[in-house]
Amino acid sequence: MENKFKEIKSFIKDNIKWIILFICIISILFLIEDVMDKDIANFDEQGYLFVTQNLMSDTMTPIAKCITNFANALFLIGFSVFLLIAIKNKKIGKLIFINLGVSALINFTLKQILQRPRPVEHMIIDESGYSLPSGHSMVSMAFYGFLIYLIYKNIKNKYLKYILIALLFALIISIGISRIYLGVHYPSDVIAGFLVAISYLIMFIHIVGKNCGEPR
Repeated sequence: MENKFKEIKSFIKDNIKWIILFICIISILFLIEDVMDKDIANFDEQGYLFVTQNLMSDTMTPIAKCITNFANALFLIGFSVFLLIAIKNKKIGKLIFINLGVSALINFTLKQILQRPRPVEHMIIDESGYSLPSGHSMVSMAFYGFLIYLIYKNIKNKYLKYILIALLFALIISIGISRIYLGVHYPSDVIAGFLVAISYLIMFIHIVGKNCGEPR
C-alpha cells in the first residue's frame, strides 16, 4: 500500500502541469455550457454584488480604473518593448512579445465564437465587443503569468524572486476583480479568462521553456 501511494504521488508530481491543464479545460467546457444555457446568471449576479458591496466606494472607483489599465493593449505593448530593450537575452524578449500576441489572438477568436454580450446595466466605464472570456483577465494572466515563470527561472535572490511573484500574482487577481467592479464583465467571464490563460500558458511554456533560461 505504501509503495502504491508513492507511485501515485510520483505520477502526480511528474505530470502536475498536465493534470492542471486537464482540470482547466474541463472547467472551461462546463463553464461555457452553463453560460450558453444561462444557468450561471445567478452566480454572475451574486458575484457582482459580492464585489461591489464589499469594495464599492468613491475612493475605490479610480483605483479600479487605474488597475484595469495595467492590462490595456497599449500599456502591455509598451511594457513589452521596454522588456525587449532591457533584457539581455533577446530570445526571452521576443517570446514575451509572441506570448502577448498569441494570447490576444486566442481571446479575440474565442469571443467571436462565443459572442456573449457584455453586461450593460452596471457599466462604470465604456467598453465594446463581446464579453466571454474577459480579454483583460485572460491576457493579464498570460502576460504576467509568463513573467512570473521567467522570474522564477532566472532570478536567484529568493526574497526578490518571491516578492515580485507575489506582486504580479496580486496584480493579475486585481485586474480580474476590477473588470467585475467596473461592470464590464460577468464574474464567469473573468474566471473563464483565467482558466483559458492558464491552459494556454502551460502549453506555451512547454513549447518554449528551453529558451527561457537565464539572460546572457
